[in-house]
Amino acid sequence: MTRKPRSYYEPPSLMRSPTMTHAVPLPALDERSMRLRRLVIQALDGGGRGHLGSSLSLIEIVRVLYDEVMNHRPAEPRWEGRDRFILSKGHGCLALYAILADKGYFPEAELARFCRNGSYLGGHPEAGKIPGVEASTGALGHGLSIGVGMALGLRIKASAARVFVAMGDGEINEGSVWEAAMAAGKHRLANLTALVDYNKIQSYGFVSEVQPLEPLADKWRAFGFAVEEIDGHDVAALHGALSSPDAESRPKAVICHTVKGRGVPFAENDPKWHHKSNIPAPEIAAMYAALETI
Repeated sequence: MTRKPRSYYEPPSLMRSPTMTHAVPLPALDERSMRLRRLVIQALDGGGRGHLGSSLSLIEIVRVLYDEVMNHRPAEPRWEGRDRFILSKGHGCLALYAILADKGYFPEAELARFCRNGSYLGGHPEAGKIPGVEASTGALGHGLSIGVGMALGLRIKASAARVFVAMGDGEINEGSVWEAAMAAGKHRLANLTALVDYNKIQSYGFVSEVQPLEPLADKWRAFGFAVEEIDGHDVAALHGALSSPDAESRPKAVICHTVKGRGVPFAENDPKWHHKSNIPAPEIAAMYAALETI
């Protein structure tokens, strides 16, 4: 398969629009995005392994949620009025750990102990062990079901809190995702937002080859969701899509077109970087260097 140059992304369903005849330039990464990526590399280096590509495609999604959209209190992780975020694609946990450390849920120094004996930061996030983690995930396909239950519970309590669930594009091959989507549509859970990290690559190949998803937006609409398709690295677009519930009291699905490995040129759009272990020191140094010069 011919890959696009690293400075472009091509959202398949958006590209069917007659007004879009070429790939769309990616926004430049600002210092905030680069800092969070450096925290990911710090954890990757400390643990000697991790899902780099799967985490880097998530950075702007978690950044906007925790910086601008969600009500949360790092000093009170179990505050009843908080909004909830579930990282259903739990293997992308380095992105979640980076933003939680940045926000002060736990010390940044803990990132260097990722996957080490005695650390609570494992290869998948665990609720009850890691401050700020709402659900233990990693067995794919369960996060949206958990989110539906949380959203229903919050509605019963007459809470204004919202629930956000981030899923991988390969993950939504799981039938349990669509069972949960049916329930969310039936109950018109306007306090629930499903985000798809649509980076076009899953664990062992390109989504288009393993199990094509298009027409993805139409699928979510058929299940009763309000749908938006955006550039998942565009902070302003993410804020616009996530800042408020749907005006017609429907659950939202935000399809975030992203680049796997975004920010590290030699890892971008490369399935081999879904997960890496025993990464040599020169490659770690090259990652840091890339994130200083973008």
